[in-house]
Amino acid sequence: MWIYSSAGVTVNNKRVSSSPNSLLLLSIQSNRKEKLKLYSYWRTAKKKNSFLRDFMANSGAEKLKLYSYWRSSCAHRVRIALALKGLEYEYIPVNFLKGDQFNPVNRFDPEDYLTINPMGTVPALVDGDIVISDSFAIIMYLDEKYPEPPLLPRDLHKRAINYQAMSIVLSGIQPHQNLAVIRYIEEKINSEEKTSWVNNAITKGFTALEKLLASSAGKHATGDEIYLADLFLAPQIHGAINRFQINMEPYPTLAKCYESYNDLPAFQNAVPEKQPDAPSTS
Repeated sequence: MWIYSSAGVTVNNKRVSSSPNSLLLLSIQSNRKEKLKLYSYWRTAKKKNSFLRDFMANSGAEKLKLYSYWRSSCAHRVRIALALKGLEYEYIPVNFLKGDQFNPVNRFDPEDYLTINPMGTVPALVDGDIVISDSFAIIMYLDEKYPEPPLLPRDLHKRAINYQAMSIVLSGIQPHQNLAVIRYIEEKINSEEKTSWVNNAITKGFTALEKLLASSAGKHATGDEIYLADLFLAPQIHGAINRFQINMEPYPTLAKCYESYNDLPAFQNAVPEKQPDAPSTS
């Protein structure tokens, strides 16, 4: 008996994920009739990645929910992933400046939001009963559940470069310029030291990224396809240019990648300035 759901496929009381690789592994253990069914479903999942999207759209299943803040680079990268996967979602703004995540007067019961995200930060993704509260974990979850287009290359070397680029952003740049750190530095030192601190973190990180990607970049960070590294680079470069006025001239590879992102709707629709909670410019 075959049962399809948003969580995957159940075949003879055995639950498998809807990813193409999981279906192919199951087919090895199946009889000819089941193989034909699995192959047909695999083709749909592989070529169109449409079954789960259609299920969510047409079955009345609850839409994905993304807790986000317009300026957060962590939420920005998740918005890109959702757009690349063609997934609709409900955007729930969490205003850090007003302390929405901790102040029930503003928007949330603090205990409720800390259940969603124990760190009290964004992003957080809610998919039915599943709650994920880290941008990398969210992106990997989406890539496993909706494998097309893939966010990691098959080539192991390129895959490793994607992980390295992601790690530089995650550990070497973004944590040093997030709102909590900047506020702390301003309180303990002064605004001039804040600027120096942020510029140093970005310069050091961008220098490392430039060296890492100089030999692997094509149209994008690791070739001509969009992969994980691009999802982490785009928000970081966007913030560096538009928020911290970083000169990109010393980083020609990064600048070229950023220019390529400007031609992609999935990237452009995810920029902070286009989010529903962004301040009005009118």
